[in-house]
Amino acid sequence: MKSSGSFRRLRVSADGSGVVSHAGLGMLRELAEHSCLVAALNDALTDTYRGAWVHSPGQVLTDLAVAVADGADAITGIGVLGDRQGVFGPVASMPTAWWVLDRVDAEHLPAVRAARAAARQAAWAAGAGPDLSQELCIDLDATITVAHSEKENAAATWKRTFGFHPLLAFLDRPDIAGGEVLGGLLRPGNAGSNTAADHIQVLDMALASLPAHARPIPGDPGGPRVLARSDSAGATRAFAAACRERGVGFSFGFPVDFRIKKFVDGIPEQCWSPAIDTDSGIRNGAWVAEVTANIDLSAWPDGSRLILRKERPHPGAQLTFTDSDGMRITAFLTDTPPGVVCGNIAGLELRHRQHARVEDRIRQAKATGLRNLPCRGFNENAAWLEVVMMATDLIAWTKLIAFDGDPVLARCEIAAFRYRVLHVAARITRSARQTRLRIDKTWRWAAAIAAGWHRIRTAFG
Repeated sequence: MKSSGSFRRLRVSADGSGVVSHAGLGMLRELAEHSCLVAALNDALTDTYRGAWVHSPGQVLTDLAVAVADGADAITGIGVLGDRQGVFGPVASMPTAWWVLDRVDAEHLPAVRAARAAARQAAWAAGAGPDLSQELCIDLDATITVAHSEKENAAATWKRTFGFHPLLAFLDRPDIAGGEVLGGLLRPGNAGSNTAADHIQVLDMALASLPAHARPIPGDPGGPRVLARSDSAGATRAFAAACRERGVGFSFGFPVDFRIKKFVDGIPEQCWSPAIDTDSGIRNGAWVAEVTANIDLSAWPDGSRLILRKERPHPGAQLTFTDSDGMRITAFLTDTPPGVVCGNIAGLELRHRQHARVEDRIRQAKATGLRNLPCRGFNENAAWLEVVMMATDLIAWTKLIAFDGDPVLARCEIAAFRYRVLHVAARITRSARQTRLRIDKTWRWAAAIAAGWHRIRTAFG
């Protein structure tokens, strides 16, 4: 057995200098500056100031976003930057950060969203953009954010909790096993899951957040292809019609009711095709069939198609009355014409099944500030939601630009990304009128972090 006596002999003192932890946060701050997010936020909030500011509102909001990316779940988290002014420079105090957040009222929220959109355009131009020859998938889903104290507009939720029910739109980015947040709407906890007006509003936010050259053009099949994916909460005729008006395709979960149940047992065996997995291999125990001709879809947009999927449940799963012959039956509605997606209806089913990835996006967003809305006022919490979305986007763009080609860092989840990149230790040295940040060379990812930092600087010219 190895002795631990050597650790007891370590001399511990608090007199170190020139040492900084969480040094990787500087990468996110530089990205916010290079993408003009700071400048755009300054323009959005400049009319809320009568005179000159000490700390610009854009810098304060992006510093809050960087702190949230680092794991902060309250405004006091900005102190993680203020404690390291040797590398980050002057940072606003917690009261100043609160006052800036308070300035982002309902009147200024659209300008803040426009600032995020401008930063996205710059980041995509620098290398963070997706392949626009492929379909862009926007996943819409709502989640519950529990309030543990009295907050404005907090209400009872359908899960018998108390809090809020925000609706979010993520751009699926499987290349980094993550996503960008294109839009989010903070709602009271008793907001409906299938409210068409809310889905339409969030879809409009998402489309406005895309660069102009990436937005769909209604009636132009040669323009960028954008798909809205949702579970059955989004399967409303009004939302489907809104997607069609905006040139957006749709793929919605469809409730399996008695209309489907009454004929599913009679579908001939030869009409069922094997389902496929991401690698295009056959998915064992799962089949798909199109039943568009068997259901009246005249109230839905022209070209709507209904596709069923049956799969043998996992051992121990409890069946419901809509399941048939021991098979779990699910359905989805799409307006994608035949031949557009490889694999025919099996390919369409795989594409819709990948909507489940939004659960991972929400889970990581909750680990990045969404789990707790720290303010009492509704407008301040709506502004905090914008900060959370900024943090999520900054992390995604950093992975896409700095660590392109390095799957260990580009595809890791937020907890691992913090440990490997954001929390890295470094030493500050000064010589020849230059300040240098020297990352600990014994750190396993030191070289990748330094190279990624320089890659961000060169990407924006």
